Amino acid sequence: MNKDLLKMEDLSKDEILDILNLGDQLKYELKHNITHHHLKGKTLGMIFEKSSTRTRVSFEVGMYQLGGYPLFLSSNDLQIGRGEPIQDTARVLSRYLNGIMIRTFSQNEVASLAECSNIPIINGLTDDEHPCQVLADLMTIREKKNILDGLKVAYIGDGNNMAQSLIIGCLTVGMNISLAIPDDYMVTDYYINKGNEIAKNNDLTFKIVNNPREAVLDADVVITDVWASMGKEKEVNERMMAFKGYQVNSELMTLAKNDAIVLHCLPAHREEEITEEILEKHSDTIFEEAENRLHVQKAILVRLMK
Repeated sequence: MNKDLLKMEDLSKDEILDILNLGDQLKYELKHNITHHHLKGKTLGMIFEKSSTRTRVSFEVGMYQLGGYPLFLSSNDLQIGRGEPIQDTARVLSRYLNGIMIRTFSQNEVASLAECSNIPIINGLTDDEHPCQVLADLMTIREKKNILDGLKVAYIGDGNNMAQSLIIGCLTVGMNISLAIPDDYMVTDYYINKGNEIAKNNDLTFKIVNNPREAVLDADVVITDVWASMGKEKEVNERMMAFKGYQVNSELMTLAKNDAIVLHCLPAHREEEITEEILEKHSDTIFEEAENRLHVQKAILVRLMK
């Protein structure tokens, strides 16, 4: 693996499968009370410029279970909140820590942190990508379907960080993916071009449409996310209008395969992007997906920091 995990593109298919396999192993060991202190004596700094439930708790608990020490670093507590260049922060923290997880807005900030650090940097979420969540999604899909190759994933909603990381992640492991996204909320050209390239090289299907019914047809997996992510709160009313018809509901799910599963990275806005009925029907899978953030991130930490 690379020194860092900044985006899904950093991982090959073999590296993704290696992380999933190790995640499965660590999950089994935890369930059977088998200690795995792979990172004993190691320290992970966790920089948060965006609020978090799953990211903070899963990384903090995961580092503890691996025998290491997690250090929560709010942007309000760091000098970067007062204007210190990220490059200077990176050089200092590299001398104290064994790794850094950062959850922030700008992908460039994560890249700059990695460029100036000699310790592993993990992207806990940016406006461009959410690789840790997508790895948890892939882990969950494989648990429920036993395979990844050849499955069809349908994503319904905003062309946000989840959509962009799903394009790269799903195609890299051999899944087909169709996305239904309104034109005004499209993923960036980079991810469209990269998706087309991966799909063509591996004889896979990748398409983006405006009609959710077309995207969901015969899907094995249906994924959605909130219509207004963090930082988009002022656009809520506008987005509610734009995404009308993009709800994952019982009618839409009749077009997917009978045994299709539904995933949501959470938090969910029930009766907006997903109905209460569908979320509760698939709640076991959705909350297993949330749990798998813990296991897959522990695997990432081990591979980068051990």
